[in-house]
Amino acid sequence: MKLSIIIPVYNEAATVAQVIERVLEVELDTIEKEIVAVNDGSTDGTDAVLATLAARWPNPLKIVHHEQNRGKGAAIRTALEHVTGDIIITQDADLEYDPQEYPNLLAPFEDPAVQVVYGSRNLHRNPRSSWSFYWGGRLLSWIANLLYGSHITDEPTGYKALRADLLRSLDLQSDGFEFCPEVTSKVLRRGIEIHEVPISYRPRSFTEGKKINWCDGLRAIWTLLKYRL
Repeated sequence: MKLSIIIPVYNEAATVAQVIERVLEVELDTIEKEIVAVNDGSTDGTDAVLATLAARWPNPLKIVHHEQNRGKGAAIRTALEHVTGDIIITQDADLEYDPQEYPNLLAPFEDPAVQVVYGSRNLHRNPRSSWSFYWGGRLLSWIANLLYGSHITDEPTGYKALRADLLRSLDLQSDGFEFCPEVTSKVLRRGIEIHEVPISYRPRSFTEGKKINWCDGLRAIWTLLKYRL
């Protein structure tokens, strides 16, 4: 089995090196890893950091660039043109999610019937960046469950793992953070079960660089509705 880790990067010069180093440190026994990082039009020196990392680890690290910022969904779609693995995990370029969770995310795939695994921040106790973010995420999960008859606990999680052929077949269209509800909607519309495993979470604040906001929450709700109706 080969694992592809997609890392969309926008103005994360302070953290992206640590994230990639942590991904490289993860031990997965016989599973081969590749990393595809997409510099999504960063203006803070992220490109220079990524160039240094690519020179240090030309394999398994691939760097792709967007000339202008296009959004998380667009970066993931670009990365899909370059990945060669059997399973894909999305990894944010901040330090909110710990790559040491990969073995837990991959364990359910030992069953050939499993197609999708989400890492849920709500299956055990984790810190919260704010009550609004916490309840906003729970609201999105509730709406997804209501619309699609699912039982997920963390729809907007940054840790989504899918078989590569499935992710490619979804015909992704979203450019921004609505990538998450688009994937959730299209997977559930096909009647595919989303498995969840508990993960740890270290939220960051807006002053630390958090980018998602309430407008993205409204877009996420609209995306869940759009693909259902």
